[in-house]
Formats: sequence, structure tokens, C-alpha cells
Amino acid sequence: MRKKIRELGITVGKLPVGEKNCITDVAGVRVGHVTLDEPVDNDDSYACTGVTAILPHGENLFQKKVTAASYVINGFGKTTGLVQVNELGVIEAPILLTNTFSVPAVSQGVLEYMLESNPDIGIATGTINTVVGECNDSFLNSIRTCTVTPQHAIEAINNATENPAEEGAVGAGKGMMCFGFKGGIGTSSRIIDVKEHHLKFTVGCLVLTNFGNAEEFKSENYSLKISQSNSTLSPNDGSIIIIFATDAPLSSRQLERVIKRCGIGLGRTGSHFSHGSGDIVIGFTTANKIPHTAKDIVETRKQLREDHPVMNELFTAAAEVTEEAILNSLSQATTTKGRNGHIVHEYKFI
Repeated sequence: MRKKIRELGITVGKLPVGEKNCITDVAGVRVGHVTLDEPVDNDDSYACTGVTAILPHGENLFQKKVTAASYVINGFGKTTGLVQVNELGVIEAPILLTNTFSVPAVSQGVLEYMLESNPDIGIATGTINTVVGECNDSFLNSIRTCTVTPQHAIEAINNATENPAEEGAVGAGKGMMCFGFKGGIGTSSRIIDVKEHHLKFTVGCLVLTNFGNAEEFKSENYSLKISQSNSTLSPNDGSIIIIFATDAPLSSRQLERVIKRCGIGLGRTGSHFSHGSGDIVIGFTTANKIPHTAKDIVETRKQLREDHPVMNELFTAAAEVTEEAILNSLSQATTTKGRNGHIVHEYKFI
């Protein structure tokens, strides 16, 4: 079994990690995968792809929304639902990740799941906003066959647990590559201890990596060297989707400030946010669950003071978890064979 980078003696940043070093260290957050790795019937095509679901909590998300924000580092992407997320500052459905051409099917799946759970949607209440992120896995996956179905999205949601999330070539990460080597799903977490107020906050991150080439990877930052010839591979449309979670009480505006710092962690690994890269951050906080309906005209929520030093700690945590999650996506991924005999090798950490 491949090791996470901390097991290899590589430490990123200064803040302590959570018990699982995973986005699921944020209480209530769940992650589930469905992985497709098989020939496509009656064709020479090959399915090397999947779906990953991130649930901010285990209750009904439409009835109990969470404060959210998104930030576009570079907008060469096809993510759905972010206009409303930024307008209203909430997420009200599981966040799904997949390949570029499977966004419609996965959107349909999460819609069907939420409609089944909420018979009032579209009848006695409004419609629902679904959020789906994507990267292009067409080097390994026969993307034109569109093998991902709405049912796969539903299965990924139903598979979601609070256990440590599987990483590497799994779920939406099955066909992805990072810095010319096998990438995919990576995750990490940090704990912020505000001792003078007897408070602790958790920050978690999950990434879907599909960007860069070997020359860009800042391996020297981690005292690493590549034990094989540098890969000449690079994604056709290099992208990364970053999912950021915390239990710190933040407003949507404050959350946007924090998730902007995820780009620092991405840059530290060597990315320069290339022209054809969809580099997108989606963030949420579980601190306040916002009811879909309420009798009162005024609502009260807790949020951190902007000028407290804890905000800088959150900025630091955002950079650190992103950087480490990217490295874990590399360290956890295994050599993968896909369509037309294409092979993407694992990165050998030495």
C-alpha cells in the first residue's frame, strides 16, 4: 500500500494535522467514491474514471444548508452551480466531482437524489442548486463514451462516510494525472488551537488533481528526486478542484477570503495556473446550519472577528492543507493503464 507523505518523512507547514489527516476530520463531513475501471462493451474503449461525493454533513442538506463560497483561480472549467453559491452564500446539496463530459449525468444523479429526499422541491418550495466539479481525464479514459451514469452519482453519495477518505486513483481521480505522473484524490487537515479562548477549529481539504508536467513540480522543496525518467505527459486541460471545509464560524465573505489562500498551496507545488487550467476552490463551513424555512424575519449566527489573529491561522491552514493534499494525491496514486494502452506511472518518492 502506498504511503502518505508524512509517513515518508515529509512535513508540510507548521500547524498540527487532525487525527485522520483528512477532510473528514471536520466533524460531520463525509466522502464517498464510485470507481470505473473496465472495458466498454462492444467497443475498444475503456472506462477509467469515476465519481467522488463530498457531503458537508449527514443530515438533509436542502433543509439544513451550510455557509459556502467559491473562488476561481483560473476559469478554464465547466463546474456547475457556483453562480448561486456566490450569490446566496450557501450550499444545499452534496458536492460531486467527476470527468468533464460526465457533469450532466452527475448533475442529474445528485438532482434525483435530492428530489427523492425532498418531495417539496419544485412544488411547495423552490428549485435546488447542485454543484459539480470536473477535470479532463481523456488520456486514460474514453471520455466520449460517457460511461458515468446518474446512478453512479447516487451510489457515490450513498457510499459517503466519515472514515478516512480513499486517495489516489479512486473515484473521480481514477483517470487523472498530476505533474505528468498519476494523480487523483488527495486530502489533508489542520487543527487551529485558540488557547486563550479554549477553542479549537478544524480545517480540511480534498483535491482532485489533474495539472502540470514533471518540469514544473517543485520536488526540491520536499528533498525529493524522481527515480525514473521525467514524465513527458501533461493533462490536455490541466485542472484542479479544491474542496475546503472547516468548522470555524465564518460568513460567506470571510470564507471566500480564506479559500483564496488555497492558491498559495497550489503554487508552492509548482503550478502557475496555466491558460488551459480550471483551478477552482469550493469552500464551506459546518458551523452554522441554515434552515430552508423559518418563521422569524431576523436570524442570528456566530462568526469570527475579522481582526482576531485566528484569521491568519486560517489563511495559513488553507495553504498548508492544499499543498499537502496535492502531494498525497501523488503519493497515494498507483500506476494506471487506460484506453489505447496508455499508461500513467506513479511518482516514486525517494
